[in-house]
Amino acid sequence: MSSRSIARRRIFALLTGAFALSCGSSQPVLAGSGDHTMNGFAPPPENEQAPSALPPRDLEIELARVLADDSTKELSNFASTAELAAHLEELRKKQERQYRRDTASKSSSSSPLGGVAAEASAPASAPAEEASAGDEDSITNVQEAGVDEGGIVKTHGNHLVVLRRGRLFTVRVGDDSLAPVSKIEVNPAPGHNAWYDEMLIHGDTIVVVGFSYQVGATELGLFRVDAHGNLSRRDTFFLRSNDYYSSRNYASRLLDDKLIFYMPYHLGWGFDAKNPNLPGVAAWNDARKRADDWDLVIDGSRIHKPVQETNNPVLHTVVTCDLSKKKLSCDAQGILGPWGRSFYVSRNAVYVWTHEGHVSPDEGAVAGTVYRLPLQRGGKVGALRVSGAPVDQFSFKESSDGHLNVLVRAQGHGDAMWSPEFSQGDIAMLRVPVAAFDRGASTVTAEAYVDLPEPEQTNAYAFQNRFVGDHLLYGTGSGWWHAADESNGAVFAHPFASRTASARKIALPHGVDRIEALSNDAVVIGSDGRNLHFTSIALGDRPAVAGAYVQRDAAQGELRSHGFFYKPSSSETGVLGLPVRRAHEPGHAHLIHGSAEILFLDVHKLALREIGALSSSPAAGTDDRCIASCVDWYGNARPIFYRDRVFALLGYELVEGHVHDRGISERRRIDMLDLVRTPKGPIWKAE
Repeated sequence: MSSRSIARRRIFALLTGAFALSCGSSQPVLAGSGDHTMNGFAPPPENEQAPSALPPRDLEIELARVLADDSTKELSNFASTAELAAHLEELRKKQERQYRRDTASKSSSSSPLGGVAAEASAPASAPAEEASAGDEDSITNVQEAGVDEGGIVKTHGNHLVVLRRGRLFTVRVGDDSLAPVSKIEVNPAPGHNAWYDEMLIHGDTIVVVGFSYQVGATELGLFRVDAHGNLSRRDTFFLRSNDYYSSRNYASRLLDDKLIFYMPYHLGWGFDAKNPNLPGVAAWNDARKRADDWDLVIDGSRIHKPVQETNNPVLHTVVTCDLSKKKLSCDAQGILGPWGRSFYVSRNAVYVWTHEGHVSPDEGAVAGTVYRLPLQRGGKVGALRVSGAPVDQFSFKESSDGHLNVLVRAQGHGDAMWSPEFSQGDIAMLRVPVAAFDRGASTVTAEAYVDLPEPEQTNAYAFQNRFVGDHLLYGTGSGWWHAADESNGAVFAHPFASRTASARKIALPHGVDRIEALSNDAVVIGSDGRNLHFTSIALGDRPAVAGAYVQRDAAQGELRSHGFFYKPSSSETGVLGLPVRRAHEPGHAHLIHGSAEILFLDVHKLALREIGALSSSPAAGTDDRCIASCVDWYGNARPIFYRDRVFALLGYELVEGHVHDRGISERRRIDMLDLVRTPKGPIWKAE
């Protein structure tokens, strides 16, 4: 097993130690390497441009303001895999020469973000040659309306589908029922070494996304769920890549019929053009208990040449699969660039922000490039040379006025693995017209950035940010660690479309561990070191605190965005839910421990009032005989608002609540592990 294959296990040990101080079995149809027309990424007509809300004359003025003169160069692909191999070989030789002369230096200039406004007009590097889903049954707290995200619980008609520790479960909830129906092991064979993180549902197909360390690839398990909730296996495929895991982001998105993946892939120096080890797809061979041979999903002609030079090239791959077809049909587009990355999907495009990763504060702002890959057929791929790096996917917003807005930090690390938890340095917001990407590869000017005030808290690396309504909100909290004394906290609110307004500091009696939308306003959730605070923020001309609630001796039970859900009943009223646990437990406790309960609050004109909580059973799920994916990387608790009913997913338990005038009370509960127990007790059936 390679060293990178145990990365998650090593980091898990660090977290729990140091911090505790396609139908049938057919091969998917892939576009051939000579076919340059790709679903979602077809070469565009010359006159195809990104949409803009600005009138043409105003747009030209804006583009002249935010793009450096004479900085635009053609964004081109490698002509072939052989040219890609030659590029990598030349880069290897260059590194050897630099090492021998002992003059290795960073290959790109960078500017301090406090000075992004002063120096961003120079190229960031030398170029080398809110939401909730629209479906009324949606139960996922997604970033962009209509763009579903891979999660651990989804709906399918009258059923809930739950992914937990390597198993899929279905529970019937239609017709006022609550009954477990079916379960299936996700791994294609006993002992298969993989993590199963997230799932999406399209029609009657469940797509489970994981990473197989046994194969060294992203694993796609395809399952069928029928109208009665019965589960059956269709196929298992592998997409060759490195581990996609992020402590905050999700690897997959679903937009209409299009399944979208981001996958990083480090290209070694032993690259062989005749036998390229590029991302490919392989089907699981059940008879041989291994993956079949690889079929490439990408070649050199589909890989963009680097805009930014790097000594550590990574192939950032975006794969799209059409789920409307009988056979799984996938295409890919690649970007060769530095290893640091962030990944964001709007309804119109995929954005990939690459950069050199970790830099020290005395080196200034990290240099980077942001790419836009349109989702509409015929869209033109473009790139901008930038400074700084986003914290996570919530740092991005493609707004309805035709702009890309991104919060960046000077020493941002992107969203690979646990990098979002360690961003630091000066803060700014990049704002450019989406049409800026139509010109190829350009460099943004200082005028494209707005400097923002930095939080004063000492743990400013535990940084949260979110675009809500017309504002960008950000602040710092405790994150994955034990709650710190944040009784003098603050959240900042910046009207992101304004070039002149400054960010408004809003004092809070707690830190900022979560920022969520309440329709067009916001709620900020965080700890004061002992208690969990919920503070509603009215967003308008002068954002201000509107309401507050304190849960004593408690902490967040989940850190991922999907742990929260707000169900509006009108423009001013609704109910929110969030898992909570005991105050002394650190944020990373969700990896191995379940939440004590899910707390529900009533929201009325931003006033917050406790409805009550649905609690877990202490003994539930303690003997699940887990055989795969035995750490809850994506958490294990969710508030669920299904039509007019309220549930709490707490590990293997699903608890239904009854909301009444006095609050919420438990109506009934089930344990999904009953599906794998015999009537005589916890004796496990053979699979």
